[in-house]
Amino acid sequence: MVVLLLYVDDIILTGNNEILIRAVMSQLCTEFDMKDLGDLHYFLGLQIEYKQSGLFVHQTKYATKIIHKAKMFDAKPCTTPCHPHQKLLKSGSLPFSNPSHFRSIVGVLQYLTFTRLDIAFAVNQVCQFMHHPLECHYMAVKRILRYLKGTLGYGITFQSGDLDLRAFSDADWVGDPNDRRSTSGFVILLSSNPISWSSKKQHTVSRSSTEAEYRAMASTTAKVVWINQLLHDLHVTTTYSPVLHCDNISAMALATNPVLHSKAKHIEIDCHFVRERVQDGFLELQFGSFAKQYAEQKGCAILFFLIIVTISCLVYPSMTLREDDRLVID
Repeated sequence: MVVLLLYVDDIILTGNNEILIRAVMSQLCTEFDMKDLGDLHYFLGLQIEYKQSGLFVHQTKYATKIIHKAKMFDAKPCTTPCHPHQKLLKSGSLPFSNPSHFRSIVGVLQYLTFTRLDIAFAVNQVCQFMHHPLECHYMAVKRILRYLKGTLGYGITFQSGDLDLRAFSDADWVGDPNDRRSTSGFVILLSSNPISWSSKKQHTVSRSSTEAEYRAMASTTAKVVWINQLLHDLHVTTTYSPVLHCDNISAMALATNPVLHSKAKHIEIDCHFVRERVQDGFLELQFGSFAKQYAEQKGCAILFFLIIVTISCLVYPSMTLREDDRLVID
């Protein structure tokens, strides 16, 4: 099988049959004016390095350009992309003097989240004030840039392993002080490799934490279904049924117990969507404690943030931790 990824005039060609790959390349060269650049090392701002442990994908050059663009290369690095319990308001500060500069920096930060899931929540927060940025909002952007300054070499290491899908979902209930909407977050892993993640504000206000968590579960389930179908199209068979981890027992009960259906009519579509996948055996639910949640990106504690970074393979391969500095998760 050969897989071709095309973006405008950039092409990635891969597969499990070298002879077939060469044949496709030869046919493409006869039809179009093309050049074989060899092994993949750079694609749309993504840098790919081949390590003994696997593929290391990062955006160091892109992140460096962002810091230079913001004229913050001499800034002092910080340890987290946002302050603990950070809440950005629509008022309470002076308007930012250069809104176009704010939008430009935040726009390029969005593309950086392709390999930096550790800044997804912080970037999602500042993106909500593109239309009318304030001074306090730009201070939050500068905090993200200062964090990037100290973590330029971070990226994702993709390693071989069992082909099983695991997803972690969570919700920050009524976390936005401006409209009291919740924020959904999820991370999906193939083996131990993060392949999809998101931090996004929910469309409606949730009246309970269970409702907020269940909406996060529904959006995560939809993404898992899509990824599973994509793997099927690529003739990749997963080892086990996908597993969804959630830290809300009430939300898990809604997904497995039809008796509770009458108590959740306001989220009926989400209930049926998740419950059908569970009853069909496509999806398995597991309870995960707060500290083990990959998707927990609320900025609520530096310890949990460091756990996310460590588990998600975001540390540059050449960096090591002293034995007494390692984080141990029971």
